Amino acid sequence: MSSSRDLNHLKTVERRLLWLACWMVHNANHLRDNPEGLKVGGHQASSASIVSIMTALYFTALRPQDRVAVKPHASPVFHAMQYLMGNQTREKLEAFRGFGGAQSYPSRTKDIDDVDFSTGSVGLGVGITAFASLVQDYLMAKGRGLGRTGRMVALVGDAELDEGNVYEALQESWKHDLRNVWWIIDYNRQSLDGIVREGLWQRIERVFGTFGWEVVRLKYGALQRAVFEEPGGETLRRWIDDCPNDLYSALTYKGGAAWRERLMNDIGDEAEIAALLDRRGDAELGELMSNLGGHCLQTLCDAFAAVDHDRPVCFLAYTVKGWGTPLAGHKDNHGGFMTKAQMAEFQAASGVPEGAEWDPLAAVEDGDGFREFLSKTRFFADGTRRFSAPSLAVPGVSAPEGEALSTQATFGRILDDLAKSDSELAGSVVTASPDVTVSTGLSSWVNRRHLFARDTVADTFRSEKVPSTQKWQFRPDGQHLELGIAEMNLFLLLGAAGLSHELFAERLLPIGTVYDPFVSRGLDALNYACYQGARFMIVGTPAGVTLAPEGGAHQSVGTPLIGMSQDGLAAFEPAFADELARIMEWSFDYMQRDGAGDPDERTWLRDETGGSVYLRLSTHVIEQPGRRRDEAFHQGAIDGAYWLRPPGPNCEVVIAYQGAVAPEAIAAAGMIGERRRDVAVLAVTSADRLNAGWTAAHRARRKGNTGARSHVERLLGDLPRHCGIVTVLDGHPATLGWLGSVAGHRTASLGVEHFGQSGRISDLYKHFGIDRSTIAQAALEVSLGSGPGDILT
Repeated sequence: MSSSRDLNHLKTVERRLLWLACWMVHNANHLRDNPEGLKVGGHQASSASIVSIMTALYFTALRPQDRVAVKPHASPVFHAMQYLMGNQTREKLEAFRGFGGAQSYPSRTKDIDDVDFSTGSVGLGVGITAFASLVQDYLMAKGRGLGRTGRMVALVGDAELDEGNVYEALQESWKHDLRNVWWIIDYNRQSLDGIVREGLWQRIERVFGTFGWEVVRLKYGALQRAVFEEPGGETLRRWIDDCPNDLYSALTYKGGAAWRERLMNDIGDEAEIAALLDRRGDAELGELMSNLGGHCLQTLCDAFAAVDHDRPVCFLAYTVKGWGTPLAGHKDNHGGFMTKAQMAEFQAASGVPEGAEWDPLAAVEDGDGFREFLSKTRFFADGTRRFSAPSLAVPGVSAPEGEALSTQATFGRILDDLAKSDSELAGSVVTASPDVTVSTGLSSWVNRRHLFARDTVADTFRSEKVPSTQKWQFRPDGQHLELGIAEMNLFLLLGAAGLSHELFAERLLPIGTVYDPFVSRGLDALNYACYQGARFMIVGTPAGVTLAPEGGAHQSVGTPLIGMSQDGLAAFEPAFADELARIMEWSFDYMQRDGAGDPDERTWLRDETGGSVYLRLSTHVIEQPGRRRDEAFHQGAIDGAYWLRPPGPNCEVVIAYQGAVAPEAIAAAGMIGERRRDVAVLAVTSADRLNAGWTAAHRARRKGNTGARSHVERLLGDLPRHCGIVTVLDGHPATLGWLGSVAGHRTASLGVEHFGQSGRISDLYKHFGIDRSTIAQAALEVSLGSGPGDILT
């Protein structure tokens, strides 16, 4: 802290942020029009507990290159701070938690102020800072990035430490020698349902210390440390240390008189304690007992400034939930609000005149000096810090040769070809896998492009001349990040790397591989990464019951529905090598797009906005058709479907398949060729994009564009009304079951609805009814003229 004048200005910032945050929530719940009568919500108490930490951090410690994940419930403080600095509007604050207003939790994609990391999914905003630091190291080791190292900072609610992903991230970070990360724990010891368990601080220090973090405990403020030097002060310190969390909170809520009574009862028989208390009035005593380290600006600033290394640091900052407000310490304050009477009391105490509630400088005595102080704050010196990076040219992607291939093998060979090239795009691909690198098709890529480490690590097996197909080396120029078996970490890493162009002004194209059933393990982090607007490719492989010998635990069922429902993610499930090659070439471009977002009237998809990509692949080897280069295939594979066998004017049945069951569907069409005059086969590569285009065209028609017609409507719209449709895939039948609704055709949907078991693929296909005979029988039954006697033999 440079001067007492700066400290006074900091205290003014603290008071301004506390007032604006509380007023924002009060306005949303008590003053704004609310015809539905529902609670709007907001967190006045959780904002109050961290306001001092955010004041000291942002206005003294941070630099423009630093990045912060703000705890979700501190959103009002964050928006108030940005408003104070001119980066947020009054209109957005007045609409807090309303349509088009400042978001309930900080959002990169929906807020207009300078959000570094979206938060809201508890614990994930904490973990992503560790992986953002790893991405920064990755770029710096290659001479890329901003040329200056930033700290990745997480403001952590103590209840967030109950989330398991926090500890998964800690362990992974230790493996990668984490640097330049601060986690600042708002240790207010209160959560939604009650008071945290006694002694949590000891476990926190032990866990973080085990993983090599420096732990800085900020328990006492300057006022408390000073009083500890007085006669009787050491006795008071011991009483504070021994006081249970719930009692400390309750006495804080009751105030100075209650503190005095309790302290006199417990330790007042010591003359020095009695004299210490007598020297202070009730208000002064209440201020002293709430002067914890997390509310003392001098203590916080000194602690932040004292860090002179790049090792990870955990600041354990003791705070009071609701500090500085009438809610301070009450057990129900997490989701509670100040009443109108309490707010009036708080307004008077804050010195804010009536009618000036939204004035950024209300109750500021030295306006010019205060504005000058704000203008010199380092963190805001460069304005907003949302960078960009030029798009990379996408080289042509060719399908590998071979009469029989699986899509997983095709994926591996495409990446191997890319690894051989010297294209700028190849140099920007970074791969990652949670300990399944070999079994998901990445071995050849890693052999050529190596594993990343800040320092080169010798390959002992190679030096000892032990033969191995894995010629993997840990090197600074490596392009693969090997992770432990924690899918949450994989998606947090993909999210961080997929934001590198905006965080570090360098474009990366992250590709993660995972066993497809275990996509669900990381689903919260996948959703979180997509909500950030991150750009990445996730490859789920192997998938479905085609992983037959592994048994039901490794056979995904619902992942195609996840692909359809996840916003920001274009999901594909190709069957053939040439489809996958076309999709991957398109995906490398799609991951880099950031356009205006007007829908393409050909498909009604908002492809110009870009996004992430999910590929559901298989180890099932199938015969390949001849290479196709016609436009219907070329565009249809991207739009979601194309006719493998087009319908005639009197088509009686369509067999629509997705993914590895293609041979069964094609064979079934041949089996009923003599029983039905016209059998068509529809190759679906993306139920997700077909469905999204269909629903988007519906919306366009409702808005008056009567000619809006999606790709799937054009494919199916001219089929005869009597035509039946059979859908089939190695996944949940609902994935394609909606196709009959496009143009009103009778439909039978085949797929997998239950956990599988070990066996041969043919056994499991027959068991679940996705084999060629069952498909053919369903086609006969759903088409015109079928009856009880029309049975396939």
